[in-house]
Amino acid sequence: MRRLKIKPTLARSAAALLTLAALLTPTAAASASPQVPSPARSLAGRGNDDRERERDRERDRSHEDHDHQGRDHRGRDHRDRDPWDRDAEGRDDGGRDGWDQGVWGQGSWGQDDWGRGQDNERAEEVAHFTGRAFDTCNTPSLATMRAWRSSPYHAVGIYYSGRGRHCLAQKNLNRDWVSQTHDMGWQVLPVFVGSQAPCVYAENKKGVRIGNRPAQQGKSEGGQAVRDAQALGILPGSPLFLDMEAYNAGNAACARTTLDFVRAWNREVRGRGYLPGFYSSADSGVRQMEKARQSGLGDLPAVIWFARWQTEPAVYEEASLREDAWQHQRIHQYAGDATETYGGYRLVVDRNQVDAPVARIA
Repeated sequence: MRRLKIKPTLARSAAALLTLAALLTPTAAASASPQVPSPARSLAGRGNDDRERERDRERDRSHEDHDHQGRDHRGRDHRDRDPWDRDAEGRDDGGRDGWDQGVWGQGSWGQDDWGRGQDNERAEEVAHFTGRAFDTCNTPSLATMRAWRSSPYHAVGIYYSGRGRHCLAQKNLNRDWVSQTHDMGWQVLPVFVGSQAPCVYAENKKGVRIGNRPAQQGKSEGGQAVRDAQALGILPGSPLFLDMEAYNAGNAACARTTLDFVRAWNREVRGRGYLPGFYSSADSGVRQMEKARQSGLGDLPAVIWFARWQTEPAVYEEASLREDAWQHQRIHQYAGDATETYGGYRLVVDRNQVDAPVARIA
């Protein structure tokens, strides 16, 4: 049979007629095919979808910011890094930064940046204490600690490590002592007495002075401080206090060596997840740390424990420290060699007022 060939023009005309018929009979058209959204509704639906996709993209970008910048939704920095550490930017092994400019050097972190560095990264992991503390050369027995719960003190400083300790044989101090004392309700302030300033005043400390490689020595002793703290069940996030007895901070060479040692110790302790604290006389070591802070120098202590005796507790009234420095990161040792008795147990102690982090115990 011979097939008819329909021209394209006629085909298009027929399609147009069919479309016109469908428009004139909407009921029939609706019954003949599934209902589709109106163009306006389709656009609105696509708009909602676009907004959903945009929100998804915003969430993705937020997650990328958290991953790449290390910050949570409050903007707190949780990266395991040290923003003060600038050795990779050309400093020498002592962390010195243009010492020809003066003893204190010059850094890139000013006063406004203090307190917003690594030491605040672990804010949720830090135990904070406000109240009175005592420290004594030999760690007291558990019986003494139990009896002294009736005292006005609720925290205790322990000389747990370091070659410069006056009381090296700590027969009571071990992991069980730390755990049981903490379970009694005591807070713990771990003190490391390591190498001392070359110009240290105390005769009994001159045999443990910092050598001619202060940065290397500071790093080594910082590692020791962390290892010995861990052996006692003291957890990361805890402050470890470097005890630097009074020295002649006016001696520029000695001050430079001491600061190199302290900064290297701080870097090592901080890099291992602990808070580097610093104990010293208000008129020597503490004054030097404050001058370094004001100059913008990095790798400084996270917590300051200053000794100024024969005064009332004055945590934020120390002349060697600006009031805005080390807020809630201070301890004032305001009296020394005081004899006190509680529950029938007598101790010779130093008295302290605390507004600072304390140890986290396993």
